[in-house]
Amino acid sequence: MMKLVLFTGLRRGELFKLRWGHIDFENGFINLVNPKGEINQKIPLNEMPRELLINHERPFPASPFVFPGKEGQQRTTIKKPVNRIRDKAGLAKDFRPLHGLRHSYASLLASSGRVDIYTLQKLLTHKYPRITQRYAHLVDKALRRGADVNVDLISDLISQSKNGNKQKLKV
Repeated sequence: MMKLVLFTGLRRGELFKLRWGHIDFENGFINLVNPKGEINQKIPLNEMPRELLINHERPFPASPFVFPGKEGQQRTTIKKPVNRIRDKAGLAKDFRPLHGLRHSYASLLASSGRVDIYTLQKLLTHKYPRITQRYAHLVDKALRRGADVNVDLISDLISQSKNGNKQKLKV
């Protein structure tokens, strides 16, 4: 479950409600039915979560839920296994794994500089852009890093020129 959240950014409730029938392996999407925002949505199912789901062990084969709870019914908690992980890893008592992994998913995408804030909003299924804006500072850092690459490239060209390596700057 935790890997799926890291790969997709699913919310806890979306994870617990997730049914096999909501996964469109053929077209590569996870359909979120009755999510937090109450409007059905879909998110991409890329290769890593796809493999994870294909290889997922089904403790209750007849259950429609991907991660069923007791007797194959809809899961309502993951407290016991998460507490075991938390304690073994020496993490803080207030450790919130699913929310933390969703936040990591968003932070990684935002700070990569390869995903714009609108796309991030859609991937996180945020109803309002202002909710996604909390990650905007990470996008700004990525933009600054991109601009710094340009400075480095120009500095390298100037240095090569001074050392007798006459390479023309293509404009």
